[in-house]
Amino acid sequence: MSEIRKVRSEELKAVSGELKCGDKILLSGVVYTARDAAHKRFNALLDEGKELPIPLKDAVIYYAGPTPAPEGKPIGSCGPTTSGRMDRFAPRLLDLGLGGMIGKGERSQEVRDAVMRNGAVYLCAIGGAGALACNCIKSCEVVAFEELGCESVKKLYVEDFPLVVADDCHGGDIFSDGRAKYCRV
Repeated sequence: MSEIRKVRSEELKAVSGELKCGDKILLSGVVYTARDAAHKRFNALLDEGKELPIPLKDAVIYYAGPTPAPEGKPIGSCGPTTSGRMDRFAPRLLDLGLGGMIGKGERSQEVRDAVMRNGAVYLCAIGGAGALACNCIKSCEVVAFEELGCESVKKLYVEDFPLVVADDCHGGDIFSDGRAKYCRV
């Protein structure tokens, strides 16, 4: 089993070449949430030649739709969404500089190819543990599409968010090689 490595979100793409499928990391720094509705809007903005409401270069997007924050907390439950739902949008965002994605489940070959082509990484969070994940989130701010409610784009600051490298930039894929069932953060 590999050791757990601490990684800053802004450095994720820069160290992606050192990360291998199955590696465990603790991610800290800024992460943006975006699910289906936000990705559709991102795509429409790009089609219109407009800028996105978040900086894509080396950014990390967490496929999550957090619940409202209970009193005294920055956020409610914040578990990962099935990543495959964003597969039609991910290659374009990766080609525009996205550094990494966080979600659950396997990705299409097109996404895996874009991860390799761009030196990025796809990370898996623990599915079904949204209440646990929210303990790693220290702040939450809506930055775009507020009218989408839980699917609005949020800027999170995370500390030691436990993740597993599912697709690395060398072509490793935890789902195709059978290791996913042994993966524990």
